[in-house]
Amino acid sequence: MVIFGVALLAVCMLAGMISGEAIGRLIGVDANVGGVGIAMLLLIMLSNLSRERWQLNVTTESGVRFWSAMYIPIVVAMAAKQNVIAAVSSGWLAVIAGVLAVVVSFALVPVLSRIGRRDG
Repeated sequence: MVIFGVALLAVCMLAGMISGEAIGRLIGVDANVGGVGIAMLLLIMLSNLSRERWQLNVTTESGVRFWSAMYIPIVVAMAAKQNVIAAVSSGWLAVIAGVLAVVVSFALVPVLSRIGRRDG
């Protein structure tokens, strides 16, 4: 069932936010440090663990897989939005560096796809 995927996502997100706040306080920063990344790693580990150990039925595993797949692109989009806002407010050099990084990344896609392909 999809609800178990949502529950797993919520538990991972709460654990990540709490640990990110704790890390921030430990290093003396008044911010969440790495909470979303910790939540993402927890979600990946627990969703893989659920397949191996807990022997979930097909619909439950489908719900866990669905929310695991949805979480990462959503977090990446949220982080990208924050990065764009920070770059625009920081000046033109940051914007140009960001645009160049994207252009180089797009240019490398065909190169990397040729490296990964097997001939034969």
